[in-house]
Amino acid sequence: MEKITAKIAALPPSTPYFSLEFFPPKTPMGSSNLRARLDRMSHSLRPLFVTVTWGAGGSTADRSMELAELCQRELSLTTCLHLTCTNMKREMVDRALEDAKALGVRNILALRGDPPREDYKDGEGEGGGEEEFEWAVDLVRYIRKGYGDYFCVGVAAYPEGHADESHPEGQSLEHDLPYLVEKVKAGADFIMTQLFFDIEAYDRFEKTLRGHESGVFKTLPIIPGMMPIQSYQMIRRTTKLSHAKIPKRIMDRLDAVKGDDEMVKKVGVDIVGEIVMHIKDSPSPQPRGFHFYTLNLEKAVSFILERTKLIPGSSTDFESAITEEPLPLPLPLSLQSLSINGSQTNGSHPRRSRRQSSVGSDPHNRIIITAPRTSNPSYEATGLEAGVPAEPVNTRANTLAISEGEGSLGREATWDDFPNGRWGDARSPAYGEIDGYGVSLHMSINQAIKLWGYPTSRDDITALFTRHIEGSLSAIPWSEEGLNEETHTIKSQLLKLNQKGWWTVASQPAVNGVRSSDHVFGWGPKNGFVFQKAFVELFIPSSDWKTLQAKLTSDEISPLVSWYASNAAGDYLSSDSGSSVESGGSTNAVTWGAFPGKEIITPTIIEEVSFRAWAEEAFGIWGEWGRVYGPGEKGMRSRKLVEQTAADVWLVNVIHHGYVEKEGLWEMLLG
Repeated sequence: MEKITAKIAALPPSTPYFSLEFFPPKTPMGSSNLRARLDRMSHSLRPLFVTVTWGAGGSTADRSMELAELCQRELSLTTCLHLTCTNMKREMVDRALEDAKALGVRNILALRGDPPREDYKDGEGEGGGEEEFEWAVDLVRYIRKGYGDYFCVGVAAYPEGHADESHPEGQSLEHDLPYLVEKVKAGADFIMTQLFFDIEAYDRFEKTLRGHESGVFKTLPIIPGMMPIQSYQMIRRTTKLSHAKIPKRIMDRLDAVKGDDEMVKKVGVDIVGEIVMHIKDSPSPQPRGFHFYTLNLEKAVSFILERTKLIPGSSTDFESAITEEPLPLPLPLSLQSLSINGSQTNGSHPRRSRRQSSVGSDPHNRIIITAPRTSNPSYEATGLEAGVPAEPVNTRANTLAISEGEGSLGREATWDDFPNGRWGDARSPAYGEIDGYGVSLHMSINQAIKLWGYPTSRDDITALFTRHIEGSLSAIPWSEEGLNEETHTIKSQLLKLNQKGWWTVASQPAVNGVRSSDHVFGWGPKNGFVFQKAFVELFIPSSDWKTLQAKLTSDEISPLVSWYASNAAGDYLSSDSGSSVESGGSTNAVTWGAFPGKEIITPTIIEEVSFRAWAEEAFGIWGEWGRVYGPGEKGMRSRKLVEQTAADVWLVNVIHHGYVEKEGLWEMLLG
């Protein structure tokens, strides 16, 4: 029973369910760690199915298939593969569908993807016009034509309407409805929504669909998409890209704690949990389902699922080592409440249903000591620990506790709980672009041309980067947003670099022991101190790179900096070039914090693995930008410029280790 609709139909009446979305990690280490995370989450949470996002073309598509195979075959999870059809040659779609069938994947989420570009049109030929992929409905029809009812096909919907400036009607549900009706009539089996936080908008959306005159939505499964709030900046950026509104009452709650990452996550659990409970308690002709965009993280979604009682139970959930009747023993303090990195929240799952053995039932005896802590936990126990009942380590209750970050195993499982985009730890499954959909400009062709016009010289490109730093241009291909408050503090230095044709795409100033509550540089829990090394990442012409490389490797400068450089051809150089391949080079913590009662937290690091992964994507964005420009002399001239420029420049990241020297990096680069 691998079809999603069949699994939903088999549920007892009024039984809620949920699904989890994952994306293929960008690094081999991230993939390895995601496998352990998937195994743990499938055991403790038991989703009805999982979905795997799609990266169109090349290695990204291969990684999607590898992740789908892991979920479907190795972990025995019912898997739904996302499949975007625009900007994909027909043979690529055919290969993806055949590969999915070979893996036993019976579910496809048929998506449009980015607006179609001329490069990917199949041209004239047999069936060419009939089977052109321009909209998701084209893919639905194509799947039904080629595979009948073999696949269970889902489609996307937008509770607040799909925003696309190429449509003069703008963003509205009313504009979307005819297209959604068409997708369902073409053969869609279920609907999965984009993320949202406006519950009134969702209520209107579902009511409109259920009562639509066509009748096609009357009993169709409609699965709302839920986005756990992992961090303040992340949710602001994600909702901006998806055009999902955050109601003022919700934004006020997040604004009140935006300087404390732990509290943002805790309040986020409350917010999403409240939305889930509202929908869960609303009448529905189908069992209530929820789809969670995990971003490959587990702690927040585990808390939400437990809080809302969505985790399915079983008669073997709480296995015990001793099978005596329950005794009225109090739960250990650590299990009376749950914590998100120290912030308390109420728990809802019964961790134990029977009397358990104590730590003394280990294969060997432990020495009970009077000290508050043990120096050898394997052979020592404090007096308090000796009286704590113990569970088998593989029970669902214990696994859920680990997913929620409890204890030393929980800390090891959720060590990447606060990702920092592409500058997080490359070992993390969550490392990389936050939406998990690979290289994209995150806008339509019309929007891109409106923003960047038709550049004809490198001076035109320099002008775009400069205008972005000045604030008169809202986005460049590598950044969808303007400068934040922190980057404004080095605006003048960045302007000088860009004006000389060194185009910056990432940077941060040096910070030495600023309080974590600081409104510009602060982050993390209260009463802490944060530190930063200055770094800058830029595209630099190959001729200028030779000069800069000589400076960076000079006896005077080399002890003060670390650097990484790559070009479109894949050539790679770094200050660690003399290191062995096995060592992987140095790891540079460029942001860290010291907080009461915690180990040093280093959310932002730069190392070879992460730089190489990002460099591949960064040069891929040059390619996406070039493909904006279609046929015609004007368009081809701009495309040629972009392609030639990408082939010449180096992407260089320079880190200055003197975090006490505010101007050290900038004086070195501009001197």
